[in-house]
Amino acid sequence: MLNKRYLKVLTSACIILPVVFILISLFIGRYDLGIKDIFTILVNGQNWSLDPEHAIEYSLVYEIRLPRALLAFIVGGALSISGGALQGMFRNPLVDSGMLGVSAGAGFGACLGIIFFHNNFMIYTLAFLFGIIAVLLSFIIGKIYDSAPTVTLVLGGVVISAIFSALISFMKYVADPLEKLPTITFWLMGSLSRANFQDTAIALIPIAVGALGIMLVRWQINVLSLGDREAGTLGVNTGLCRAIVIVCTSIATAGAVCVSGTIGWVGLIIPHIVRMIVGNDNRVLLPVCLSVGGCFLLIVDLIARSIVSTEIPLGVLTAMVGGPFFIVILKRTKGGGSW
Repeated sequence: MLNKRYLKVLTSACIILPVVFILISLFIGRYDLGIKDIFTILVNGQNWSLDPEHAIEYSLVYEIRLPRALLAFIVGGALSISGGALQGMFRNPLVDSGMLGVSAGAGFGACLGIIFFHNNFMIYTLAFLFGIIAVLLSFIIGKIYDSAPTVTLVLGGVVISAIFSALISFMKYVADPLEKLPTITFWLMGSLSRANFQDTAIALIPIAVGALGIMLVRWQINVLSLGDREAGTLGVNTGLCRAIVIVCTSIATAGAVCVSGTIGWVGLIIPHIVRMIVGNDNRVLLPVCLSVGGCFLLIVDLIARSIVSTEIPLGVLTAMVGGPFFIVILKRTKGGGSW
């Protein structure tokens, strides 16, 4: 258990660091803005939009960089806290937020939206709905055998992910190769290039609901990590608690994926990093995952839009960073993490 002084420092860091990274992201880009310009824009707000000389600066900050930074933070935080909660519940360090098929289901829904509709709202809606449907199907499969619900639930997620991945391949096969197929391909690689405050608001609602639910039951996740028999002995309704965790992580992940596309590795490696710092207590681990995961995706997004002239998909960068980093983690923990 962390001492109170260290806990206060950790809490302060989790609040201050996201604010610092969001502010830093406003300065970075191909169009240079000084410190004075940024803070004047933030303080004056809408007044700058009335000044023709500063219309470009205002638009750059309030319509492009700020909503993108906020969206990157909440998406990264949602994926991280969901991955940490599922790892704790399943007692499996290889579980992440897309394990139950939510990413594949959301990808199929987005493909339907891109092919049959021409507005972002329908793409987001279908992606979110099919992400939830995929989880429900995984949960139904997981209830076939009551003797080992966690094992069958994981297997159900693998099966549902495979089915929806096949459906995605079929949708790519029948899509218009000149217009629809490139859009589908780019969406599946993950990106925040079209972020705006509307997208941020759309994602924030389910992510906030899911993250709040996870935070409320984080101490029960500690008990679940002991095993079903021990948790039942301590008075925890394991079936109900597991269902709450699955529903909340699915809602948060689907809310993130529907606006950002498929971004892997965040929900896998961030909980490992945080666990090495603060330990296994989910009461501390999950809030820190939320902050660190958001900051991590903010940094990755800054690299994606700054390192080369054309933007790099986030899913590509997270895989390039996450894969080698995970190997280092496995080497340091000898494959067992801090469990």
